[in-house]
Amino acid sequence: HQLTNSPTHQLTNLIYMGEMMKNRPFHIKAVLFDFDGTLTKPNALDFSVIREAVGCPEGLPILEFIESLPTPDQQKEAMSVLERFEREAAGRSEPNPGAGLLIRYLRERHIQLGIITRNSLASIKRALENFKMLGPSDFDLIISRDDPVRPKPEPDGILLAAQRLNVDVGQVLLVGDFIFDIQAGKRAGAVTVFLDDPAYDGHRAEAKMESDYTISHLDELREIIEMGTQLPAGKFPNDLLREMLDPSAFQDPSVLIHPGIGEDTAAVNVEGEEVLVLKSDPITFATDAIGHYAVLINANDIATSGAVPRWFLTTLLFPCGTPTSEICGTMNELKTICQRWGITLCGGHTEITDAVTRPVITGMLAGTVARNDLIDKRNMRRGDKVLLTKGVAVEGTSIIAREFGEKLETLGMVKSEIDVCREFLSSISILEEAKIAAESPGTSAMHDVTEGGLATALEELSIAGRHRIRVFMDQIPVFPQTEHICWLLDINPLGLIGSGSLLICCREDSWKTLVSRIRKRGVKISVIGEVLEKGEGIEAMKGGRPAEWPRFEVDEITRLF
Repeated sequence: HQLTNSPTHQLTNLIYMGEMMKNRPFHIKAVLFDFDGTLTKPNALDFSVIREAVGCPEGLPILEFIESLPTPDQQKEAMSVLERFEREAAGRSEPNPGAGLLIRYLRERHIQLGIITRNSLASIKRALENFKMLGPSDFDLIISRDDPVRPKPEPDGILLAAQRLNVDVGQVLLVGDFIFDIQAGKRAGAVTVFLDDPAYDGHRAEAKMESDYTISHLDELREIIEMGTQLPAGKFPNDLLREMLDPSAFQDPSVLIHPGIGEDTAAVNVEGEEVLVLKSDPITFATDAIGHYAVLINANDIATSGAVPRWFLTTLLFPCGTPTSEICGTMNELKTICQRWGITLCGGHTEITDAVTRPVITGMLAGTVARNDLIDKRNMRRGDKVLLTKGVAVEGTSIIAREFGEKLETLGMVKSEIDVCREFLSSISILEEAKIAAESPGTSAMHDVTEGGLATALEELSIAGRHRIRVFMDQIPVFPQTEHICWLLDINPLGLIGSGSLLICCREDSWKTLVSRIRKRGVKISVIGEVLEKGEGIEAMKGGRPAEWPRFEVDEITRLF
């Protein structure tokens, strides 16, 4: 149950360490640090010398020994010796590597911070003078032995800190380098992290055994914080998802396309030359025409693999108080859109529940394709052209117009333009152009632009295709209506949910023919980039010069909800 020392610490290690916590979830709102040896480099204080100076026997804590001395004068004299050693140590204290950056990171995450130490407050303030990036004002509280609480390993200081910070003690993370830190945290009910220093042998094994987590460097604390902070609305972040999707876990040889970043479907070799392609996706943003979105969002991803969408199952969740007419209307909409695209609505489940505040539909769709016709993003190669159909944010434009029409009017958008945007709904299918691309021998990969917009979709395509991509930002098509909406609402169209736009990678000797065929069907298509060498990442160009490619932690539409 210890993090590795590799440069990238695997999130899966944290999951295994969670067994120490009996798999209980945790939410971190405050972090308390021990000081000496945790925020500072270890060994500034030589406890063996202090013990000798005050006459403390080996194995007995110094503060507790001083308190046990028979007379106040003896206690005062011993405490004076201890404080002298602490002042001297504070003057030569240095920050532990990564301490300043970690505190800055935690403050940016709006996590409350504190120090809890057996040292005096004066020695802490003196030591912090040596920290270029830190000072007492960076901490919401400092609890020292000057406070009226029993010192660690007693839990009093941690309980007091939780009270002062107005957080539940179970939402406190305690970080320390000694067994007393871990014991105090456990007794209080906090989440505990042991900062292990191999050069220090005191109670290491016991501290590692008792702590919830063990790290060897302060930088590793960030991953634990990530595990204990709430995620914003939107897709599960790709960096976390990558760690969860361990390729070694997929041993079934019939699974041809495994779960992965940028992989929107799974493909299963059923028998012979036929492949079953599977997809599941929820609709959470839209309420108007939600059935339309549910079918086509799933069907679009099936089509990107070259398969024909065939069987659809759905789970419908409606908030309490939803009128029967709305539920029946959604069901009829699902049936109508399935019939239109030749998809069989096989079944599912419908429920009214207080678990949702607006309608949610989760669809699961299956399709089939001949084994030799399966489009696998791993077939991308250097020199392929990157094509985009229609323009960015087709779906986002429609959703915003349908969900926020009144707001757009108050911002000055005329009703006729809003109505045009509403009808973008009719363009969110990419089935027609995907079929044409699938029939082209030069097509190496396809990817549907969905949540996170084109910016996220291109990064996912690069990861799944295992190649870097150069993007010409001047050539990315944006509908004038979309541009107007995004300007009014101060959102970026490149980060706006975009079903209806299809990314296609096509060989150099075939792309012109493919573009011509798609345009003949009345679908706009543009060349927006090219595939580079093996690797992953986006190289953006604008006006012939390198440019920054935008990244979005969540879809831009979530800012409106």
